[in-house]
Amino acid sequence: MKIVVLDGYTLNPGDISWEALKNLGEVEIYDRTPPDKVLERSMGADVLLSNKTLVDEAVINQLPNLKYIGVSATGYNVIDVEAAKNKGIIVSNVPGYGTASVVQLTFALLLELAQHVQQHSDSVMTGDWARAADFCYWNSPLVELAGKTIGIIGFGNIGQKVGDVATAFGMNIIGNSRTHTDQSHRKNFRWADIPELLEQSDVVSIHCPLFPETKGLINTENLKRMKPSAFLLNTSRGPIVVDQDLADALNNDIIAGAGIDVLSVEPPQADNPLFKAKNCIITPHIAWATKEARTRLMETVVSNLAAFINGSPVNVVNK
Repeated sequence: MKIVVLDGYTLNPGDISWEALKNLGEVEIYDRTPPDKVLERSMGADVLLSNKTLVDEAVINQLPNLKYIGVSATGYNVIDVEAAKNKGIIVSNVPGYGTASVVQLTFALLLELAQHVQQHSDSVMTGDWARAADFCYWNSPLVELAGKTIGIIGFGNIGQKVGDVATAFGMNIIGNSRTHTDQSHRKNFRWADIPELLEQSDVVSIHCPLFPETKGLINTENLKRMKPSAFLLNTSRGPIVVDQDLADALNNDIIAGAGIDVLSVEPPQADNPLFKAKNCIITPHIAWATKEARTRLMETVVSNLAAFINGSPVNVVNK
């Protein structure tokens, strides 16, 4: 069985092992594959593994041996799943591997917005504390999370874990999701539609998938619904937020700050308007990338493929 990994570097830049995958067949691993090389490198493959490399209908239709596509991620919008289904090709993804890491970065961004830790540390290191007239000082407003309300858009596994941590901070929770699961154990929780959630929240954290109905959800109109003191967090998918609209909202004090790990185009253009926006923290899509999360991801990629080989595919997204 020929297995081709189209973009293995971000999953494994060298700190975890490919051996378990190599035990399943003849493996070719490419760090990255440009669009014009996808078909060439995929020829003869029984299995393709992709993280962010596009595998479209045109490619799928020219790969007669292809039987399985494994997405080394939770989101699978880079694969034409309908074209694969029409050819009898199974597509599997990896749900849930990065929940703990995504929640961790969500609160790292929020705490940085609330406490400005790096800014104050930089100030100390340049001598401001040594020159201070008092035993302490702060050069930005400091915000306590207790008693504040966090609105969570997408109340699935990650959103609910964000809610758990928010509860530990003493926050109230407003949830929004396509389906309303039982949250009766949460005494500080209520459901709301998007307009109400935006209007009532001190922090809005995005954890929904990228679908046609969520693309561009956070736009000028919806940003204007938010409190001027509110923070926006996005560790989900970049295109859910309109970059220019968010930059304008920050620069015009429509909202107080943003912490984002994803952008609408990745890697971004050098002139992305958010790079010069006020009180905007941007990390380079690293919420998923702890070694622990990537190790779980690798293990599930391998177990998904092994299950397919054994005739009992799991985590199938194109049934």
